[in-house]
Amino acid sequence: MQRAVSWRERLIGVLALFTSGGTLICCALPAAIAALAGGAAVASLVATFPWLVPLSQQKDWIFLGAGGLLLLNGLLVVRPQSQLVCRIAGGTACQVAGRFTRVTFWVALGIYSIGAFFAYALTPLLRWLES
Repeated sequence: MQRAVSWRERLIGVLALFTSGGTLICCALPAAIAALAGGAAVASLVATFPWLVPLSQQKDWIFLGAGGLLLLNGLLVVRPQSQLVCRIAGGTACQVAGRFTRVTFWVALGIYSIGAFFAYALTPLLRWLES
């Protein structure tokens, strides 16, 4: 029997996806552009989107919030608390909603990991490779 996915679980999943996507915008995108295209490309990016500067200055809070939402979403996906039976459309609606929640979690976790690599690990790795 499949359990019903509540609107709170779907909301947490979508919020985790968008906040982990925010980590890409604030931190991974400028770092990737700097690594691939150089400082002039980053200067052009910041000139076009000036809101990236204050956003990237708060990257620790952004990563903390996104990580917290991902943790909460992971707990809801991996260890469901309720065992409600879904009777809508013969139970297929619960399967679709549960699959959406799991896919959203794994996509958000992947995006968050890419953002964390570019924000925190790329610069020390490049410095280590230089020496």
